Amino acid sequence: MTAPTTDEFELTVNGTRHRVVAERSTPLLYILRQDLQLKGVRFGCGTGHCGSCTVLVDGRAVQSCDLPLDALRSAAVTTIEGLGSATAPHPIQQAFVDEQAAQCGYCINGIIMSVAALVAHNPAPDDAALLGALDRHLCRCGTHVRILRAARRAIDAMVAAKETP
Repeated sequence: MTAPTTDEFELTVNGTRHRVVAERSTPLLYILRQDLQLKGVRFGCGTGHCGSCTVLVDGRAVQSCDLPLDALRSAAVTTIEGLGSATAPHPIQQAFVDEQAAQCGYCINGIIMSVAALVAHNPAPDDAALLGALDRHLCRCGTHVRILRAARRAIDAMVAAKETP
């Protein structure tokens, strides 16, 4: 039986470089929560099916619970903490607050990150694209209507802001 391989990794998370020592197969989620103390990313299913652990990797929405560090290398990671702040929320975060789209709040951070990835690649997505981006997320509280309303509100506001000189 071979011993696990431990390496030193340099990660850029929310614009800051970090060095971590971990096994190559360590899921990104564990490093974000335990080593970097970024608690906005959540552990849900642990198999990449629920979306609670969604972060952006080079602008793409990915589940961090089953993404090994070895797969990252020079990628830039953005968590909900890097999207906006309490004093300067991202328009998507603000729309979710305004629409009261979170009930328990467990899944919302991952959902917001998926909406952010969608808008980054498609600034004016239609409802089908929005539903497709959110398809892999589970919300057990039943706030789906509010989530969709908040996402649409954010998208519309961001489109309008770009059209305004």
